[in-house]
Amino acid sequence: MDLIVLRNKITAGIESLNLRSNQILNLIKMETYYDPKDLKNFGKIGEFGQELADKFFDYYGNVFKDSALSAREKSLIALAVAHAVQCPYCIDAYTSDTLEKGYTEDQLMEAVHVTTAIRGGASLVHSVQMMKQAKKLMM
Repeated sequence: MDLIVLRNKITAGIESLNLRSNQILNLIKMETYYDPKDLKNFGKIGEFGQELADKFFDYYGNVFKDSALSAREKSLIALAVAHAVQCPYCIDAYTSDTLEKGYTEDQLMEAVHVTTAIRGGASLVHSVQMMKQAKKLMM
């Protein structure tokens, strides 16, 4: 191998390592992937599309008003759904909201267990499809 080619390969490898180490350093500096401070900026999503953001926030506000379900009940449902969709911002927001609305730690955890049971059941019910396919293939 010619020395120039070898030097170029070594240089490229070093540059690649430097890039990776910079990426690793940036990840180490991050406390979390989701920055909890970003939740405070949720209201600014209209910056990239005000009309739809306004419609969303109007809808959102109406959904959480007292109606057939109280705003308090809706908050607990929202906490459970936040866990189902695994939204850290929603989990933070609705943990605070449910506590402010008088729910206890036991009630919050029970809501999370309901979510877990439904998610687990949704996964397990698909085993019926797997079992049916396995039986068909083993015939």
